[in-house]
Amino acid sequence: MNLKITAGLALLSIALAPAAFSQGQEEVSGFYVGGGIGKFNAQIDDVDEVDNTVDSWDEDDTAYKVFAGYRLNPFLAFEADYINLGEPSGASIPGFNTDASVDGFAPYVVGTFPLGKYFEVYGRLGYYFYDSTVGTRDALNNRVEFDEESEDLVWGGGVGANIGEKLNLRLEYERFDLERLDDADALWLTAAYRF
Repeated sequence: MNLKITAGLALLSIALAPAAFSQGQEEVSGFYVGGGIGKFNAQIDDVDEVDNTVDSWDEDDTAYKVFAGYRLNPFLAFEADYINLGEPSGASIPGFNTDASVDGFAPYVVGTFPLGKYFEVYGRLGYYFYDSTVGTRDALNNRVEFDEESEDLVWGGGVGANIGEKLNLRLEYERFDLERLDDADALWLTAAYRF
């Protein structure tokens, strides 16, 4: 993960904390919508089909998501996300460039533990239905590419701050169990408006 992005997100959360303390009570249940931006990191240690081409690759890119959900109570919500994990790209070995692109839809169950009126910790478990492309290009512009539609487990958690009665800000970590990537995770800063 990019240390500057992580530090910036942490400082933003700390800066917003005083505003959270000065605001009112959040709604107990109802619909919410939101979005977020994050940093997606993908890693390939060894891909059998391109064994001689890609031995080690670790790149990241900017990702984004939009979501809508319904909170049954302060502890349980159901959510649907569109997630675009960007297009990380970089050299895998000298003369070869590897890239990946992933986007799709994920339904989630979100469990939240409120820490008073203003803060919360939460965990989320979902299933990601996605399209992915992983490819490698050599110096002569020859390309080997694998496209697929798949679905895999995604899970994560984080901390949130309630700003007033309607706005919720979250810093969250998510782990994706993607088919052609050995490691895939994201760090997000999201905001949701609660109706």
